Amino acid sequence: MKKQSLFLAGLIAVLLSGCAFVNVPLYTPAQPLREKVIEGEGRTKILLIDISGFISEAEKSRGSMLAEEVPLLSRVKEELQKAEQDKAVSGLIIKINSPGGTVTASDTLYHELLAFKKRTGIRVTACIMGLGTSGAYYIASATDEIIAVPTAVTGSIGVIAMRFDVRDLMTKIGVGTETVKSGDKKDIWSPFRPSTPEETKIMQHIIDQLFNRFIDAVASGRKNVLSREEVLKLADGRIYTADQALGTKLIDRVGYLDDAVATTKNFLKVSEASVIVYHRPGAYRGTIYGGTPVPGPQVINLININGDSLSLLPEVKFLYLWQP
Repeated sequence: MKKQSLFLAGLIAVLLSGCAFVNVPLYTPAQPLREKVIEGEGRTKILLIDISGFISEAEKSRGSMLAEEVPLLSRVKEELQKAEQDKAVSGLIIKINSPGGTVTASDTLYHELLAFKKRTGIRVTACIMGLGTSGAYYIASATDEIIAVPTAVTGSIGVIAMRFDVRDLMTKIGVGTETVKSGDKKDIWSPFRPSTPEETKIMQHIIDQLFNRFIDAVASGRKNVLSREEVLKLADGRIYTADQALGTKLIDRVGYLDDAVATTKNFLKVSEASVIVYHRPGAYRGTIYGGTPVPGPQVINLININGDSLSLLPEVKFLYLWQP
């Protein structure tokens, strides 16, 4: 009792002296991944990786988040590395619900999946849940089998780049621009002036090259059922329902996520397997349908408000994206 009284007296003295400091962290750094079994049992493991929302290589701003958010590319790479170190992981299912994203991010994830398959020999299945369009389908084409739920939408094979034309708006508000440049094409595709026919041709050439890369990826992934010429006929940017995609051979079957689990177990010739996910402390994943939490409403904002440069206009991005 005497010790408690002395402690309280000392605490009160410190508080009254005005020298008390409380160090409260404003956010929680990301913790290492942990494994969780969400379905089944057995020594054989089937890993479930989630790819949802806009696919981007950009680091996400912490903002007012209480926990540090790991960017998509970093998270998927980390999960693949962890799976590669666990010899019990014998199957991988990529759960996809995404309209696509940037060309670079989509191509990087495609590359990472191919490299993972080559190093491990593990069979990879894609399951398209709601959306698996453009860049998301590009990623799916790296897998050994593509399954889509009956209500899924996929396809949208193609590339797009957009800009705002603000000349009329600036004229109305009485604002002009003055540019000093080292070459006549240094400000190519500027929103403050019309593009020349030559500049449009340059941009179209870039789009065509990125489009051909998309076609090559799909043709390689679907080589057993589709020729490159057949892929080209399907690649006018249109979207397909699951049944339409099955009819055009863009997917292998219509089914659900549990069907993807069942086909993976059949391939592995096991009757029982543990379906696992990797998660960080504090994240709840109760079933195979639980996704990686993405904070806030899922809106793809093409207008970039940059507080540092006061730029209200987006940077030009080449996109494998379906965004009507």
